[in-house]
Amino acid sequence: MVDLESEVPPLPPRYRFRDLLLGDQGWQNDDRVQVEFYMNENTFKERLKLFFIKNQRSSLRIRLFNFSLKLLSCLLYIIRVLLENPSQGNEWSHIFWVNRSLPLWGLQVSVALISLFETILLGYLSYKGNIWEQILRIPFILEIINAVPFIISIFWPSLRNLFVPVFLNCWLAKHALENMINDLHRAIQRTQSAMFNQVLILISTLLCLIFTCICGIQHLERIGKKLNLFDSLYFCIVTFSTVGFGDVTPETWSSKLFVVAMICVALVVLPIQFEQLAYLWMERQKSGGNYSRHRAQTEKHVVLCVSSLKIDLLMDFLNEFYAHPRLQDYYVVILCPTEMDVQVRRVLQIPMWSQRVIYLQGSALKDQDLLRAKMDDAEACFILSSRCEVDRTSSDHQTILRAWAVKDFAPNCPLYVQILKPENKFHIKFADHVVCEEEFKYAMLALNCICPATSTLITLLVHTSRGQEGQQSPEQWQKIYGRCSGNEVYHIVLEESTFFAEYEGKSFTYASFHAHKKFGVCLIGVRREDNKNILLNPGPRYIMNATDICFYINITKEENSAFKNQDQQKKSNVPRSFYHGPSRLPVHSIIASMGTVAIDLQDTSCRSTSGPTLSLPTEGSKEIRRPSIAPVLEVADTSSIQTCDLLSDQSEDETTADEETSSNLEYAKGYPPYSPYIGSSPTFCHLLHEKVPFCCLRLDKSCQHNYYEDAKAYGFKNKLIIVAAETAGNGLYNFIVPLRAYYRPKKELNPIVLLLDNPLDDLLRCGVTFAANMVVVDKESTMSAEEDYMADAKTIVNVQTLFRLFSSLSIITELTHPANMRFMQFRAKDCYSLALSKLEKKEREKGSNLAFMFRLPFAAGRVFSISMLDTLLYQSFVKDYMISITRLLLGLDTTPGSGFLCSMKITEDDLWIRTYARLYQKLCSSTGDVPIGIYRTESQKLTTSEDWTSSLVSRKYSVNHLKSQISISVEEWEDTKDSKDQSHHRSNHRNSTSSDQSDHPLLRRKSMQWARRLSRKGPKHSGKTAEKITQQRLNLYRRSERQELAELVKNRMKHLGLSTVGYDEMNDHQSTLSYILINPSPDTRLELNDVVYLIRPDPLAYLPNSEPSRKNSICNAMGQDSREETQL
Repeated sequence: MVDLESEVPPLPPRYRFRDLLLGDQGWQNDDRVQVEFYMNENTFKERLKLFFIKNQRSSLRIRLFNFSLKLLSCLLYIIRVLLENPSQGNEWSHIFWVNRSLPLWGLQVSVALISLFETILLGYLSYKGNIWEQILRIPFILEIINAVPFIISIFWPSLRNLFVPVFLNCWLAKHALENMINDLHRAIQRTQSAMFNQVLILISTLLCLIFTCICGIQHLERIGKKLNLFDSLYFCIVTFSTVGFGDVTPETWSSKLFVVAMICVALVVLPIQFEQLAYLWMERQKSGGNYSRHRAQTEKHVVLCVSSLKIDLLMDFLNEFYAHPRLQDYYVVILCPTEMDVQVRRVLQIPMWSQRVIYLQGSALKDQDLLRAKMDDAEACFILSSRCEVDRTSSDHQTILRAWAVKDFAPNCPLYVQILKPENKFHIKFADHVVCEEEFKYAMLALNCICPATSTLITLLVHTSRGQEGQQSPEQWQKIYGRCSGNEVYHIVLEESTFFAEYEGKSFTYASFHAHKKFGVCLIGVRREDNKNILLNPGPRYIMNATDICFYINITKEENSAFKNQDQQKKSNVPRSFYHGPSRLPVHSIIASMGTVAIDLQDTSCRSTSGPTLSLPTEGSKEIRRPSIAPVLEVADTSSIQTCDLLSDQSEDETTADEETSSNLEYAKGYPPYSPYIGSSPTFCHLLHEKVPFCCLRLDKSCQHNYYEDAKAYGFKNKLIIVAAETAGNGLYNFIVPLRAYYRPKKELNPIVLLLDNPLDDLLRCGVTFAANMVVVDKESTMSAEEDYMADAKTIVNVQTLFRLFSSLSIITELTHPANMRFMQFRAKDCYSLALSKLEKKEREKGSNLAFMFRLPFAAGRVFSISMLDTLLYQSFVKDYMISITRLLLGLDTTPGSGFLCSMKITEDDLWIRTYARLYQKLCSSTGDVPIGIYRTESQKLTTSEDWTSSLVSRKYSVNHLKSQISISVEEWEDTKDSKDQSHHRSNHRNSTSSDQSDHPLLRRKSMQWARRLSRKGPKHSGKTAEKITQQRLNLYRRSERQELAELVKNRMKHLGLSTVGYDEMNDHQSTLSYILINPSPDTRLELNDVVYLIRPDPLAYLPNSEPSRKNSICNAMGQDSREETQL
């Protein structure tokens, strides 16, 4: 091989890279011939053309010199007029002859020679075969008129004093200025502003007209009034401004004719210029102009890139962005390819926004538009997807291209990107913050099934609010619900905090409980200084360090809080009565009164994953002492924490041996073997030992493995969760995983049914009559509605149909527009809903960002809009941890040692705890859980709507209360008879109420009796009585309608061969309302059926250190696999 390599001849010098760089020194000895290509530029004319015309910088210098010559010639004319002595007489010779000194004549001749030579040379260089095209140009004719007479006077001295209209050179100066500006922009490689050019042309045209008129009037009046230049200027300004004082007027017919000609020229030229200027101004208003470099360097601004800007999106962004005090001096530059909407234009004209928001029409894919927005100097760039498009994948592709273009143009600009489909997320992994809509949507829908109203909880946490909503409402639940909605997530370093500094070296649960006890703040997570991962409730084993960053929930951040020291209250031996009503005692007094007699030992048993044990003390202890709660230890006792086999289900200790064996054979804990898309976070969950055949996944069709054709035949032990979606997309992965998470007991796993189409027959077959939850996902096919707000029409009507047919079914819906939530469970004549609508309008007028929060479906967690999570992306600009915390709460990400969100229900056995503070202590001391809120359900009384609308009226007329009660009871009896009569004749007159009353004398007589009885009462009670009667009749009508719907459903079930057992036609939730209390006050009383939101420590964190952690090993393997897939 060595001999063969030595025989290979070296490359010739012209093929070696070193010789290409350094040059070939041996080419002289070669027989090659060097050929030069001049491209027809070697001639003298081409070289002159290259210097005078083609070369940008040399051409700019030539035009600048030409412009200076024209201005010099005009200046010499003014000097000649000022030095000339006006001669007496009215002879016409004064028009053709002037007095010109010899030095002045010499200067004018020199200028004329240079100008004429340059004009002829440029005409020769630009000659293209037509000589008349060059000669008949207006600049060439003006140059001949102004230069040729001076050149002739050189050879004919008697013509030295001949009048030459040199002032016409101003028009040549204007022409040279326009060319010079064009060459200037070409030379500095800047895109010229058409608006600037048009304004410059207009100003120069106006100046040229005025200067020409001044010089012309002054010269023609040499045989008249002998006007000087100032008088001529005064006359021109007065004339062109249409004022016309008349004190200075032309006398000669020639000057009058000249004035008429100039006015005609002005009337023709100036309107054309103004029209072009107005057109450019309108176009600039549409495109938005530019954001100047000086402002970008002296001011802070962010850029918002969207496909189409709607008023809702704009107001959500502005309200959330400017809700933070530190962002008040920021400017928002909107870059949008479409023309500004009328509503957006109207909003941006408000002084509040016009000074801080700049709209630019342009594309993020063009560097010119990015330069206009000064993207390289921006503090951040928000790129939002258009969720109203039918093809969401196409919308994601546009978002990805925008993100790539911005990253290529401004690599140091932080990117905040919103993506719709999870499979497209890995294309923008370089972005600083990414929110995937389908990931969050399906995760919230899933958690709504196991933790009620999780979507409402997350929405309230990510919205900025001061907690002032609903404070003027007479409803108590609206006041406390609105006040608690102001809680947000904040952060602070432990050693710099007044809340948490004293807990350095103590356990996390100890710090969380005592911070809530003392300050009312809820510590939910920490982050080490040298670690980027946030840990939600790391448990009692975690020891707080001084450099830890603490994340807590509070009404406001600590920096905006004022601390007041209060003297300790005097101790009293008189027993307090706060156990039997709302407590008004200080928090430290309440806590001090617990557990002073006796304390329970800390629970040392293996913790159940199904929920904390909040049992009462034994009967023997109850006879001797009152119930007490163990204190929260400063440092966790490691001996009291019993490790468990985490791959087994500890919640199934009560099951029989056969059930446990069958369950273990069916399920196993591990990571999903396949990931539906790149970038999904691996989650430890329950898995089947063997893969189910695809044919068995069809619930309504039998196969060779089973013969079931409906959900009832499967005999599921737990209630179903039905998901009604248009397509089975990759986002469903994030719906299934939280419902199959490893910390959920196997006996509580709900079967999941995917319903791709929802006619009544399919609903009945899939078991809607005994389903726990019905999840309705927004339909993508309805996004093509002509009106944006109609995108939810199909979903709303379908959900309303389900609500009417299955009133006891828990329906969870996702909508596109938050404003459409008012149509969920819509009742047109419901007084309470109308009162809530008025309250929403009042809150919106006050500028609330959460005006829709009092709608009962949203407060109960039955509906949410994914667009409300746009604020999560906006808040990340100030709180860069919000996306991570939200993903941990929703279970989208799992961090070793970080807790998870779950819930527990307060039963009768738990009411001995009494208050939220005692519950906090009980959870922290026994299981290490941290409560963050309460989901409360209350009964809605029928009189609430009347009290809301006529509370003042009822106070005035409470004297006749007994009389009205007696009359109402009589009317109730008659209305019941009327309803029976109407139901008896429903088959003939179902849809015609008026015909019923006119055709049946009995009904007509009853109505007349009711009217007479109502008329006997005073006018003070007629309105209230009529309203109550209307409400009662509406209830009767609603019941009869539900009975008809129930019969329809039952008949259909019988036709399909399904059992009607379990279909409850009268059980509905119309008489209850639910709402959320985020981080309630410690003295909040616990009520029966309250659902408490908990952040539970990670059970896998309690594995012994000596044993190898199976989770860590699997995590590492999955992490390596995911990294390899991402690189691919």
